[in-house]
Amino acid sequence: MKAPSFNEYNLSQDLLKAIELLNYKEPTPVQEQTLPHVLEGKDIIVKSRTGSGKTASFAIPICERINWEENKPQALILTPTRELATQVSEDFFHIGRFKRIKVVALYGKAPFHLQAKQMKQKTHVVVGTPGRTLDHLEKGTWDTSEIQYLVIDEADEMLRMGFMEEVQSIINQLPKERVTLLFSATLPKDIKDLSRAYMKEPTLIEIEAASVASDQVAQYRYDILEEEKINLLEQLTILENPESCMIFCNTQVQVDAVYEDLISKGYRVQKIHGGMEQKERFQVMEDFRKGSFRYLVATDVAARGIDIDHVTHVVNYDLPEDKESYVHRIGRTGRGNKKGKAITFVSPRDHYYLKNIEEYVGYSISQGTFPDQEEVEKQRQDFKLKMYTRLEHVEEKGTKLNEEIMKLHINAGKKTKMRPVDIVGTLCNLPGITAQDIGIINILDVSTFVEILNNKGDKVLRTLQTTPIKGRLRRVTKADR
Repeated sequence: MKAPSFNEYNLSQDLLKAIELLNYKEPTPVQEQTLPHVLEGKDIIVKSRTGSGKTASFAIPICERINWEENKPQALILTPTRELATQVSEDFFHIGRFKRIKVVALYGKAPFHLQAKQMKQKTHVVVGTPGRTLDHLEKGTWDTSEIQYLVIDEADEMLRMGFMEEVQSIINQLPKERVTLLFSATLPKDIKDLSRAYMKEPTLIEIEAASVASDQVAQYRYDILEEEKINLLEQLTILENPESCMIFCNTQVQVDAVYEDLISKGYRVQKIHGGMEQKERFQVMEDFRKGSFRYLVATDVAARGIDIDHVTHVVNYDLPEDKESYVHRIGRTGRGNKKGKAITFVSPRDHYYLKNIEEYVGYSISQGTFPDQEEVEKQRQDFKLKMYTRLEHVEEKGTKLNEEIMKLHINAGKKTKMRPVDIVGTLCNLPGITAQDIGIINILDVSTFVEILNNKGDKVLRTLQTTPIKGRLRRVTKADR
């Protein structure tokens, strides 16, 4: 049987080029089933486990249908966490790069006034957490009148985190004539009620049941006393020697304690939880994504939708009390077509929650074999050598796509009345440059950033050293990404 291809969906060449450079070989099952419905403008509910490629399944067709000429936002994507909002906005940015799709992310713990400034410029896609998105709507910083697509991503997590009231308030301020897409790993009653209230005859697409996670992820449990967990964690990580490992705890206090214990044992490890500053959280996730360290201790703030494909092992240091959280945690590994391993510690007080989880996923989690201490000592040196080396061959998303794009900084902005038309007019008058060579333009108060496509950045940079922009020479340099 012939493998499906993105060429079958009549996508624009700009999108197909980005898809190829992002190394999307062929549509995943969720993409294959979702793309036709979104391209046809139909409401859908997608039940799909994490790691299935669902972000691209809505980003690709939405980018295809965006009208670049329209200045007001045409798509709103709601996500439960700041980390996921950032990731989804980056995915839209990469997929829509050659269509010059402008994306703005709205989330808390970031300067409101800077987000408001971004929203005053041409914006095609808004990705936001419910609380901050509603703040902007209530303060009138953006106009929803042209919203044609609403995506509710990780809907069950929105429900668990108590965001449904905000989500409903946002929906009530959007145009009634729109396409609504709801994505969720599980479909509890409240999610079904939401779909009945706000969606038009949605098609239900079920990609995989929760139990299928067992095919991609080998799962083992260890019955153990609370005070023995840290030693077992050390022994298992030495024997498993993972490429990359996420260790989940139920509370911020426990994350801090496990992190300190691992530091004292010489681990190269970082931590992430909701009590940390947003900038620090982003930096930790970025460094983990790049493979700067192999061990990350986290609360469930990092369990949802974070797409890092080199995670080979997940450890539930604390068994989650919420059965859906178990599925999402182990979904950090076994992503794409890769295999992963999930290890769960079960203390005496956890057996009630374990029973609920096993009933939910539809199978019993196998008992793991406790490590042999002699074998642990044999492996210890190899473990240390690996831990102190960076991961190899970790390619950042968009690396190939960036190769033929140069971002330029122009030392002029809104305060000198710089407008996009001034930039475009100047560039299109340069020899050999057309509108198709100009990417996203972002004008700030005293600076302007513009992307030059198609390997023409060096040529444009040289020519602008002696070419006036809006009547005078400006300082133009290559921008840091």
